[in-house]
Amino acid sequence: MKPDARRLVRWLYPGLRVKRWVILSVLSMGVIVIALFTLGERGARTIYRAFPAGPAARYALISGLLVVGALGFGFSLLRLARSVAEGVAPSARIKPSTMIYRTRVLERGPRVVSVGGGTGLSALLRGLKEETSNITAVVTVMDDGGSSGRLRQEIDVLPPGDVRNCILALAEDETRFSDYFQYRFSAPKELAGHSLGNLLLAGLEQATGGFDRAIEAMSHFLSIRGRVLPATLTKTRLVAVVEDGTRIEGESRISADPRRIERIFLSSSAVEPYEEVLEAISEADLITLGPGSLYTSIIPNLLVDGIAEAIETSPAEKVLIANLMTQPGETDRFTLRDHLAVLDDYIRLSRFDTIFVNAARPADALLAGYIDEAAEPVRDDLAVPNEYGLMVIRADLIGTAHWGGKETIKHDPKKLARAIVKGTRAFSASRR
Repeated sequence: MKPDARRLVRWLYPGLRVKRWVILSVLSMGVIVIALFTLGERGARTIYRAFPAGPAARYALISGLLVVGALGFGFSLLRLARSVAEGVAPSARIKPSTMIYRTRVLERGPRVVSVGGGTGLSALLRGLKEETSNITAVVTVMDDGGSSGRLRQEIDVLPPGDVRNCILALAEDETRFSDYFQYRFSAPKELAGHSLGNLLLAGLEQATGGFDRAIEAMSHFLSIRGRVLPATLTKTRLVAVVEDGTRIEGESRISADPRRIERIFLSSSAVEPYEEVLEAISEADLITLGPGSLYTSIIPNLLVDGIAEAIETSPAEKVLIANLMTQPGETDRFTLRDHLAVLDDYIRLSRFDTIFVNAARPADALLAGYIDEAAEPVRDDLAVPNEYGLMVIRADLIGTAHWGGKETIKHDPKKLARAIVKGTRAFSASRR
């Protein structure tokens, strides 16, 4: 659809509370015109005689006047709306129709809680923010690699990397800020490799006195649609038991170890959930789990005390989003059923309603880039019906993104969001 057509659709979208005022204004103008004509018979006759005598010419003139009047009225209304918008937010370069669409329609969208981490969750949020602004992203804070790991070790803060990516994904103007907040310093040695967004969150945590308040501050700066919550504020680490019984501690070490993971848990015996996470889950209309690294992005959230139970008992509609590719060191040669079998050990999948599965094959040129990593598309071997009672929705969900200096296979945000909107009761109910 062309940009001009999209703007017209947004103006005509139900619930904007614009059409009613346009209609009222037009009717009011009509009443004024009728009143002028009925004020005096002589005046009305004088105006009537001024029109051409021939019917065709008269109707043409009347039609022309109506068109000119309607265009003038519409233009003035648009300018009025723009003036009001600029007065409310003088720095925002947003069309009035878009602003009204976002504030009126997106606010009426379903309350969605998305649980996960990494780039998978970011892709999902990037699509969902165009359908509802009532989004709560629950993000794992177990990362100990890269910039996040160094900050965690050097200044004892919670890892900001996944949180940063989710905040950017929900930002009102992501393209404007993404390059800045993802920028990584090249010198000096102490700053080398750190992203600007990570340093900002770490600094805000110290300035505000809490990681949750730092997230709120950064979310306010970027005017995000929705909110981002850490699964916990407890500083803990992932621990994995691999196939030969060895214990490995630390998310980065677990991901790098090629041995098959048998079990995963947290280093702390009790890890309290962030209270607002439980509240969001209890109030949700829709809960999504995935996509993301199975052992290091999705399951860590479920290991926090009470989160898995809260999801299971929530009356919300619950959906799973299957991964596109296997992950070296974590899910080598895993099929879709293998993923679900592991996940079912940490949360009862029988409490979920639907799973969204990719049905398209990535381009061979893209797959060639994964040969060295021994990663491959997750094979769909899930039957219908299945032991979990899941409804399976298969669709083309393939997209690409630049990551680590190359083109990678990722969920397409728009395709994924479109599939969720069409395939869930929560979105259908919100649009009636």
